Amino acid sequence: MRMRPTLNWVPPEDLSPGTSDLTPVADALRTGGVLVLSGAGISTESGIPDYRGEGGSLSRHTPMTYQDFTASDQARRRYWARSHLGWRTFGRARPNTGHRAVAALGRHGVLSGLITQNVDGLHQTAGSGDVVELHGSLERVVCLSCGALSPRRELARRLEEANAGFGPVDAAINPDGDADLSDGQVGDFRVMHCAVCGGLLKPDVVFFGESVPPQRVEHCRDLVDEATSLLVLGSSLTVMSGLRFVRQAAQAGKPVLVVNLDPTRGDRHALTRVALPLGEALTTVVGELGIPMDDEAAEPG
Repeated sequence: MRMRPTLNWVPPEDLSPGTSDLTPVADALRTGGVLVLSGAGISTESGIPDYRGEGGSLSRHTPMTYQDFTASDQARRRYWARSHLGWRTFGRARPNTGHRAVAALGRHGVLSGLITQNVDGLHQTAGSGDVVELHGSLERVVCLSCGALSPRRELARRLEEANAGFGPVDAAINPDGDADLSDGQVGDFRVMHCAVCGGLLKPDVVFFGESVPPQRVEHCRDLVDEATSLLVLGSSLTVMSGLRFVRQAAQAGKPVLVVNLDPTRGDRHALTRVALPLGEALTTVVGELGIPMDDEAAEPG
């Protein structure tokens, strides 16, 4: 029997409640050497829903798994139809104040690194550099046969040409960039194959049920080793891909600080969990530290 990946986690009743006190976060940032681990919650204020928060997409949508994608032509047709439609909207999302605050902290030199579980590229658009995309990026497509990488916009053009008349519908967009469509709306959507070898194309992202590439994991482990503390932003830490770094930091005696409205699977390892909206929390901390939010603000008049 095929095992389904863990999608949900039920918080135990004895977890400590969140706080509104940002002092430990500000103190850690003053010390410097902070490694940021961000999740879907940092992008909700950009119009991209998270998976598990209030109104999260898991309440109405089961994400595509790697096993289903590789096993079924119909699953791939459904995925690519939904993703093609969703990508148009997903690509229009803009960084919010949370992304901009993280970029400002990076420019100010208080961060040792940034790992994101998101595939939306909004950290980079906001100006953050050296972002480790733990789960990949929707901006790239990979061939499962020959490994060739190609830009998503190139595939979008091919899909447009092959599916003339497949137009926008009123559909919710999910954190993985696809839209909620019924099988009837998917219809006979035509899927494109690799232009190099004719193999199966997949977005260059880690699906549920798929493993993060080992070299990427080791790089992230090195970043945790080098950091002074770990700051988790907008992640429930339900899946092991992010939780393992929290456990690693805690085992090394490094402070773990979480900013997330809801309880997380890593709360037991955290010094504190701040239960405030990320944009509000991060702009408050950046202001307390006297760090300008944007490049323009940092330039002398």
